[in-house]
Amino acid sequence: MKRYRDRIRAWHRGADGQGGGDGDGGGGGGGNRGRDRGQVALEYIGFVPILLFVALCGIQLGWVAYVEQQADTAARTAARVEARRGEGGEAAGLAAIRPSLASLAQIGVVKTRGAVTATASITVKSIVPGLDPITAERTAVMPDDDPKG
Repeated sequence: MKRYRDRIRAWHRGADGQGGGDGDGGGGGGGNRGRDRGQVALEYIGFVPILLFVALCGIQLGWVAYVEQQADTAARTAARVEARRGEGGEAAGLAAIRPSLASLAQIGVVKTRGAVTATASITVKSIVPGLDPITAERTAVMPDDDPKG
């Protein structure tokens, strides 16, 4: 039992950087633990920027998909309202999307013979450093149902 306690004490001395390792005189075991204490912290600090970049890229991808859907909603709404009423499609398209995106959106409505085409463009701001803003653009075509002809 005493020999076991001596080995434990020797191992703890080695962990504090105060002596020899595992107590058998070989210098192995826990002798290097004092120098390795900050290793995990340094590895973690070095890896955190990569994790943050990957997380920001995931958030950016989700945001781009959401803005693309909002542009699609704006274009369909603008084309539908313009086709049925003959006016107000642009305002309806802007009202159909999130207010903070409406200020970044541009909606164009073109009437042709028998159809209404609406195009919505929304600029997507980047949260990832180094990425340029992206423009989400969607087009919708509806048959012209305007009773006024």
